[in-house]
Amino acid sequence: MTLNEAVAAVSPWGEPKVHQRRGGASADISTVCDRVGVQVLLEKAQRVTAVELWWPGEGRETSTRVLLEGDDVFQTPADDILQRAADRGWSVDPADGEYAYIPGVSFGFTRRTSQEVPRCPGGLPVYFTSVLVGSEDYYDFLYEGPQLT
Repeated sequence: MTLNEAVAAVSPWGEPKVHQRRGGASADISTVCDRVGVQVLLEKAQRVTAVELWWPGEGRETSTRVLLEGDDVFQTPADDILQRAADRGWSVDPADGEYAYIPGVSFGFTRRTSQEVPRCPGGLPVYFTSVLVGSEDYYDFLYEGPQLT
């Protein structure tokens, strides 16, 4: 999808903000759909490469659910989502804890937040705060050897 097509696709949710990167080779589009943040990334040749969805934030409610195989990404404990992905046979890279990746599918999850949210004993938020969906090779640059499981 081109930049103009992506802007047209998200415009029904509200006025999108377009951010062009230096040189014009990449851009992103930000908007909100029912309090869920949406960021469309155009990282190669002004074409959509990924879409990232953001949890509405502390104290904000939404009727929109972001589902992965039936699990609400923002309401199901992050560790449960990752375990179920591994149980499906997907390669899961928990990275450093704040970020997790499922390469080859490609999903990227974030737990990072400064908000007052429930936390695991290790201090990480219990739930993911964002999920990025890209093409199946989106995270290939992170891996130089066999995929992690």
